[in-house]
Amino acid sequence: MNLDQEFSQRAQELIVAGRVLYERGWVPATSGNFSARLSDGSFAITVSGRHKGKLTIDDIMRLDAYGRPLDGRQPSAETPLHLALYQRYPEVRAILHPHSPGAVLASRLFKGQVVLVDHELLKTLEGIKTHAQQVVVPIFPNDQDVERLARRVNAYIAHHGNIYAYIIAGHGFYTWGRSVETAMTRVEALEFMFECEVRLYEVRQK
Repeated sequence: MNLDQEFSQRAQELIVAGRVLYERGWVPATSGNFSARLSDGSFAITVSGRHKGKLTIDDIMRLDAYGRPLDGRQPSAETPLHLALYQRYPEVRAILHPHSPGAVLASRLFKGQVVLVDHELLKTLEGIKTHAQQVVVPIFPNDQDVERLARRVNAYIAHHGNIYAYIIAGHGFYTWGRSVETAMTRVEALEFMFECEVRLYEVRQK
């Protein structure tokens, strides 16, 4: 498969992901952004401001391994967050960022992190074999300076070790995987667990 074919295939996978996530209400309006790494180190990413439920091949562009546009178009404003994750995790081939209700609500209810434990769906995360394992999803304050936010995420991972996802407060969450398919599985599992934690919080407040 040549690079053009690979780009087209990854772009189609991102288009399908966008439709699925939009149908679930997790990327309303023009929110969210997606990317997939190609074999030469460059990556495909959604063009800035495009509706993720209505993506076409023209809404996906290529950036080089340093995040520089290869076709003159404007990528997602949050490209530095994608680039930072690709640089940190060489095995990662796809990054998905939905603006899902569960993640947004959790970021407003919990301080600094969401702790996931005793969820059967934890076993969908790579390396986890039991529901009893604790997974911490950090919550970072929203920041219009995306480069600064990327540095905060990097600093957190450097100090605490690898993570499966992170939430931007009042915004949405980032997760990733070895393919678009595995990243989608993480999105579904994490959003389900976020919603469960929000509901549990509400019950405990009564």
